[in-house]
Amino acid sequence: MRIVLQRVKHASVRVEEAVVGSIDHGLLLLVGVTHEDEEKDVRYCVDKIANLRIFSDNEGKMNLSVRDIGGAILSISQFTLYGETKKGRRPNFMAAAKPDHAQTIYEALNDQLRDVGLRVETGRFGEHMDVSLLNDGPVTIILESKETS
Repeated sequence: MRIVLQRVKHASVRVEEAVVGSIDHGLLLLVGVTHEDEEKDVRYCVDKIANLRIFSDNEGKMNLSVRDIGGAILSISQFTLYGETKKGRRPNFMAAAKPDHAQTIYEALNDQLRDVGLRVETGRFGEHMDVSLLNDGPVTIILESKETS
């Protein structure tokens, strides 16, 4: 799994002009799933997302997690994170999981984030979405579940 994680002051997602997910202070997740992703990848990412200390404490140091600050998550499925651009001019998305597997893993990630006490808003899987955000910092982290090995 590949996740672009952004610390945000607020973020929202629209589908066909309607807001389907919106958060204030928290994390925007752009979530890419590959064929090999499984339950252990989900668990690894949930632990990292929930506990990553990237929010400022009273001294301005990044010592707090999204859980510590009572922040929320806006999770957006994004297969294009597995776009390969080494050859040619059109990205190759062969490394992205097929939709049925990707949706299962994506929903498991969101469910497990909720299970650890986080409020999770989402876009709509497989839909064209317009995502708006105000990046705080900016702080942007790339999380790869395959780094566990």
